[in-house]
Amino acid sequence: MTSRAEPTLLGNWWWTVDRTLLFSVFGLMVIGVVLLMAGGPPVAERLGLSTFHFVNRQAVFLMPAVVILLCVSFMPPRWVRRLALLTFVGALLAVIACLFIGTEVKGARRWLSIAGLTVQPSEFLKPAFVVLVAWAFSEGSRRSDVPGTLVAMLLLPLTVVPLILQPDFGQTMLVTLVWAGLFFMAGLHWFWVMGLGGVGLTGIIAAYEFVPHVRERIERFMDKSSGDSFQVDTALESFTAGGFLGKGPGEGSVKRILPDAHTDFIFAVTAEEFGVVACIVIVAIFATVVLRSLWIAQTSEDPFRRFAVTGLAMLFGIQASINMLVNVHLMPAKGMTLPFISYGGSSLWSLALGMGFLIALTRKRPRAEALDQFGGRARHV
Repeated sequence: MTSRAEPTLLGNWWWTVDRTLLFSVFGLMVIGVVLLMAGGPPVAERLGLSTFHFVNRQAVFLMPAVVILLCVSFMPPRWVRRLALLTFVGALLAVIACLFIGTEVKGARRWLSIAGLTVQPSEFLKPAFVVLVAWAFSEGSRRSDVPGTLVAMLLLPLTVVPLILQPDFGQTMLVTLVWAGLFFMAGLHWFWVMGLGGVGLTGIIAAYEFVPHVRERIERFMDKSSGDSFQVDTALESFTAGGFLGKGPGEGSVKRILPDAHTDFIFAVTAEEFGVVACIVIVAIFATVVLRSLWIAQTSEDPFRRFAVTGLAMLFGIQASINMLVNVHLMPAKGMTLPFISYGGSSLWSLALGMGFLIALTRKRPRAEALDQFGGRARHV
């Protein structure tokens, strides 16, 4: 164990990192592998793969995810901004490339095949977008000569238009909600609140009118008899079958017919095998990450850290909430993964990047260092 007086990079990191956030995130990673051992085998068997195919791959994906999270968490705020900018540009170009050379699945082009791996670039776009928008708003609030609000407003269409063209309305809704939250935090006038609300409502109506699968999902959510509601019905059956304490590890039966039991509906598998109590524990861990982050953000004197930490916490919390709400049929299906628990390399690595940003920005820093990072001597990136 390193001491406080030990002037090493690792020692400095250990005594400045927020260990509540760090251990909560690592706890979710471990829980994810355990729960995938319940939800992955039935799907693998239906696809003719080895029983623990998804579990083994997730374990492999987890190793670079841990490295990404830890390496990024060592970065000072200036490096966080630079990495976010590089990631945003690369991910945006990759999202655009998906429109032309991406792998098409169910009518959507959201994935690129790279060296035998299928990558979803939009996953990496999200945390980088949040950091850049936070940077723009913070600079705009701190310096009158910087058009931060204008830059933040331009970043939104630059990001969501390629997502809509894929189409990926789930990710579009997620980044828009976080952007709106940061815009509200920046002190926008109520006129803009009403205007943005109107634009959002118009977008939902347009998607309902012109995009068949969006219309189908909304109508199926409002009226089960309007279409195939097998996934949602089966997920709800999992909660009923599991009760408070669950059937026990490996004893679930509903999961064997539940599509996407290893991804979108792994929360329902958790309910069947480990019970509602386990689901409440998972919700509590997600809430700990979000509430702890928001508390640190509101105590920070630096605008950039306040905006960025708040935005990253919202991104993490809203994504988790959407997944769980879909599982209990309180929202139409969105195809949103449960952070660190659902199967998927792109999701896991992008979440590690986002949480790396969050942990880096929530580290305790001396006031002199903060002034050097964000004061008049450090107006550049």
